[in-house]
Amino acid sequence: MDMFNAPLSRKGTYCTQWDFCEDRFGVKDIVPFSISDMDLPMPEAITAALRKRLEHPVLGYSRWQHKEYLDAICRWYSRKYQTDIDAEWITYSPSVMYSIAKAIELLTTSEDSILIFTPVYNAFFDVIKNSGRRLLTSNLSRDAGGQYTIDWNDFDAKAKDARIVLVCNPHNPTGKVWSENDLRRIAERSATHHCWLLSDEIHSDFTFNNRFTSALKLQYEKVIAFNSISKTFNVPALTGSYLITPDNDFNDRFRAIIRYRDFVNSPSVLNVIATIVAYNECDDWLRKLKIHLKSNIDFTQDYIKKNIPLLMLRETEGCYFAWIDCSYTGHSFDEFYSKLIHEGKVGIMPGCVYGPGGENFLRLNLACSREKLTLGLNRIAFVIDKMNQEKCDE
Repeated sequence: MDMFNAPLSRKGTYCTQWDFCEDRFGVKDIVPFSISDMDLPMPEAITAALRKRLEHPVLGYSRWQHKEYLDAICRWYSRKYQTDIDAEWITYSPSVMYSIAKAIELLTTSEDSILIFTPVYNAFFDVIKNSGRRLLTSNLSRDAGGQYTIDWNDFDAKAKDARIVLVCNPHNPTGKVWSENDLRRIAERSATHHCWLLSDEIHSDFTFNNRFTSALKLQYEKVIAFNSISKTFNVPALTGSYLITPDNDFNDRFRAIIRYRDFVNSPSVLNVIATIVAYNECDDWLRKLKIHLKSNIDFTQDYIKKNIPLLMLRETEGCYFAWIDCSYTGHSFDEFYSKLIHEGKVGIMPGCVYGPGGENFLRLNLACSREKLTLGLNRIAFVIDKMNQEKCDE
């Protein structure tokens, strides 16, 4: 049995997805496919490096401003994304969303608006709202094949009133991978309207049939990319991320905040070690992981087509989610979703939390073993079959 299908229990590890699922779904005995971490083991190379470091009896303060850490990131962007960056552009931070929150604080005032494409990662709504900024949304369109596209007329009209355009690439939850042409058009319009372009690239290593393009490749002056090893190598509990921008003034201001005001400049040494090892030694592990994830994507598409044809699932270009359209079940989404939790005992994120355009969708996390995935899909099929039978019996 391969490492990604071996039995693995996360219960009793203070795991958000399993040990605290009742907080999200109101039910204890549930199989969760919710928060975006993986029910899969991290690379053995990282485990070995951390184990070796923990043999030393002191875990003191650490630094990120050194060649090993910065060069590992530079090489990763060059090898994986064909994007050359300068080590001076990189700044450590505790998390991607912390960095985005600080960028919003530094680049805007309370009178400014921030433009996002919806449906989108729900934390984007939270960070804009709780930063006291104005929210602008441009709803993504769907073409004849069901793939998401940008409504360029709507985007251009909204960008006129924005100070920041905040994108997610690959796009969570839809799985859309923005092409280089898409990103160049976004950057061109951002330049026309004097907007900053902020790009959350934390899912950048999960693309399948489409190549990922970093916003940094555009050579747009007002651009900041945010990334971390946490998603790719399944180590979010280590904390730690980084941002990259060629803007020296922003870097100076951001570094002053994290060092002298928020005091979050000293990283976890375990994150520093894991980042260096991940980017230098774990290519083969990532290759095998992507094969496993693509297999789960294909399995889910085939399963739904054969067993739950009332659900619609288009090709997943990036991320490790299935973005499932439940519009054609013949039942109200709220009733269906409630039965998934209370009768199917399966916990999946409802699309409505991702804003306009997410209604009647489910975001199913596919980063798990085939056994767990099959169990979850069987439970979804059971709920729909039971609802259909009850409807026939009325």
